[in-house]
Amino acid sequence: MITQAQKDLVKATVPVLRENGVLLTTHFYKRMFVHNPELKNVFNMGNQQNGRQQTALAMAVLAYAEHIENPGVLMPVVNGIGQKHVSLDIRPEHYAIVGEHLLASISEVLGETATPEIIDAWEVAYTQLAQIMSGHETKLYRQQVEKKGGWTGWRPFVVREKIQESAEITSFHLYPTDGGAVADFIPGQFISVRLFLPELNLLQPRQYSISNAPNGLYYRISVKKEVSGNPNPDGMISNRLHNFINPGDLIDVSAPTGTFVLKNENDNPVVFISGGVGQTPLISMLEQLIKTGSKKPKTWIHGARNKDVHAFKEMIEYWADDEKAIKKHIFYSTEVQNSIANEFYTGWVELDVLGNELMTEHTDYYICGPAPFISKHYNNLVSKGISKDYIHFEEFAPQTLSLN
Repeated sequence: MITQAQKDLVKATVPVLRENGVLLTTHFYKRMFVHNPELKNVFNMGNQQNGRQQTALAMAVLAYAEHIENPGVLMPVVNGIGQKHVSLDIRPEHYAIVGEHLLASISEVLGETATPEIIDAWEVAYTQLAQIMSGHETKLYRQQVEKKGGWTGWRPFVVREKIQESAEITSFHLYPTDGGAVADFIPGQFISVRLFLPELNLLQPRQYSISNAPNGLYYRISVKKEVSGNPNPDGMISNRLHNFINPGDLIDVSAPTGTFVLKNENDNPVVFISGGVGQTPLISMLEQLIKTGSKKPKTWIHGARNKDVHAFKEMIEYWADDEKAIKKHIFYSTEVQNSIANEFYTGWVELDVLGNELMTEHTDYYICGPAPFISKHYNNLVSKGISKDYIHFEEFAPQTLSLN
């Protein structure tokens, strides 16, 4: 049990964490991978390379130190991190390894200011945090296996179909090799896939949103090819799927999880706002609403560079024009409007050009895309008087946005 004196010592490190948190977590990851290189097969090395994982961990450690008096207020954060951990098959024994290297890093980075009393306080505090996290994750694992067709850890799936959706995005239909059912999920959730990367000589996990509504038979992921000449490991996985994975090939898959999900307990209008491949979880949500005959007013707002890279274009047009199930607004940033059909808007997604009819009370807004895209539209909605409770978003990376 952590004492009040130890809580005070942990809180006293908050200014240092604000100033040097990323330095600390960067040192921590380097140290851990030197001493426990096997964990390179567990952690997403792409997020290590771009620094997002270090930043996300620094923010989490700082938040815990700031709320050490009442860590219960962090449960939404704990749940979000726990969902990611379950997707990556993180187990309680991993916390012991992380704790050893985190405490050593605090001592090594802070030097003489990291007194034995501070290290002892952080050891007790970390033990408390590990118990909270692993306890919550145990519940999540149990919930997974209680579902029909559910499982924990990695399960082999076969690619049955590989469909090119645009010049950059390809869909993969994944079926379990054991012939069993697959667990239903809440639209918006993701799965992890795991591939061996010869370039790194490592197994690497990568999380992809499920881009279809639940059907009990298969999951569809829709993957953007990385066109950079020197992609990071995330891009390597996406490109390996594009270039080397074909129908009949096997990949490891974890069960669906995630907190960015469709809120379907009311009749509120819904507005989906996406940029590029950020539409994938929103497609799942929209398909579910249409499939179940939802009477919610539905608006689809999407931005892409041009028609060639616009995935699911025909599907959205069918739902909008033939089925009259949705209203659509499409933006192309590099394509100029050259007809009077008003088929699309030229430029980046701008909600203001659509008028105020979308800015209504009790409308649920779902935003997905790069972090700057999310921030722009989140802040725009808030400035128009939309309550933060009705704005839902997800980054395609370790969470570094603090908008709510």
